[in-house]
Amino acid sequence: MLSVIIISCLLAFASGKPCNTDGSNSQLHLSLNKNLLRSLETQQGLPNPSVHLALRLSNTHNHAKEGAHLDKLKNNLHNDIQSSLSNSQSVVGLMALYTLALKSSCYDLNTITFTVSEKSETLLIHLKKQMELEKEHIALSHRPLTNYYQYSLGVLALCASGIRVNNHVSNKLIKAVEHDYFKHGESESIDTYAMAGMALQCVKEAGFHGQNAAELDTALNKIKQKLLAAQRSDGHIGNEFSTGLAVQALLAMGSQVEECAASMEAMRTDARNNTYHNPMAISQILPALHQKSYLTVKSKQCQNEDNTLVLEPVDPVVVLPSKTKVNVKVKVVVSSGATALYSVDAPVGSSLLEVLELLKGANVNFTFEKESSLWGPFLSVVNGEQARQSDRRYWKLSSDGAALSEGVNDFKIMTAQNITITNTSY
Repeated sequence: MLSVIIISCLLAFASGKPCNTDGSNSQLHLSLNKNLLRSLETQQGLPNPSVHLALRLSNTHNHAKEGAHLDKLKNNLHNDIQSSLSNSQSVVGLMALYTLALKSSCYDLNTITFTVSEKSETLLIHLKKQMELEKEHIALSHRPLTNYYQYSLGVLALCASGIRVNNHVSNKLIKAVEHDYFKHGESESIDTYAMAGMALQCVKEAGFHGQNAAELDTALNKIKQKLLAAQRSDGHIGNEFSTGLAVQALLAMGSQVEECAASMEAMRTDARNNTYHNPMAISQILPALHQKSYLTVKSKQCQNEDNTLVLEPVDPVVVLPSKTKVNVKVKVVVSSGATALYSVDAPVGSSLLEVLELLKGANVNFTFEKESSLWGPFLSVVNGEQARQSDRRYWKLSSDGAALSEGVNDFKIMTAQNITITNTSY
């Protein structure tokens, strides 16, 4: 059956038509679009600019719900960024996503301002200043204040908004590609390569890097080869959650749709299996499945848009705790290398976060704290020890020796297993 699908897809591409099996692809894309729109109703914490961006890059729209979410971005998220800036915290990635989200709604970016030290300046001026601070930190320590993923987002947001990117800023990204600085732990960060690819492609198209055009082309070619080399036999690039951005980048850098066919089909297969239940994950694959990228916002037009997307009423689903329990062993490895072992019986289907809550409540000297992110909660403190981004550390999660690609709230415990939580540097 799979061979028949592959052959039909190849024939479709040969005829210049998108790969579509019995119309199921368009229905799947519509379903993902609705799921993303529906997530706005249950969204906890700050409004997610990545979700807004994906909704605006989709082919069908619900202007009322998108407009309401835009208002939340301009209020709730804006106030959070304002607070961070007032406290001299680096928020270049969040500010860049905010910029792209506003741009995708064709909003006048010059009307968005932040006030620091009693001086009010526009969003784009603050973003440029944030990027200068990041660039200066790279010059001193060969790494940004945040990370190269956020740095790439900053370059992309400025460029897509028509702001000339300083050559010294883009040069730092080019050198990072040249020296293979895009690492997360011991692994290459496919997400970062993808975001850097879109950022540098924008710089190239805008003509901002004329003096070093050869170096820019070399970096773009290297990024493309890195992404293609990371493609697995099942079509995913890196893992299930980096494929969306990787395909976006390949399309932005000029790859033909048919070159990404296997990766797109891999995402569709996982979408049908409900792998992408996290709104952030959907927000990164949906533009790719629509054959678009974040770079598309540069030329986004908001006239004559479809406004037919309607959400059907959904009966609430009550999930009863499973009566079947499995044993979960948890090992914590702190920065010194010291380990602590725990064991707990948890209901089948529990999230890893729920398992950790059970442990915490069992008075076994296990404690943890979490912080929020666009992907959901993540561990920040375990047994009193922090793993902070500012220290280039994080809590690495693995199950039976295999690193988890999902967060603590998304990974489900279905069988007995050994979970390891390790304070890791990057």
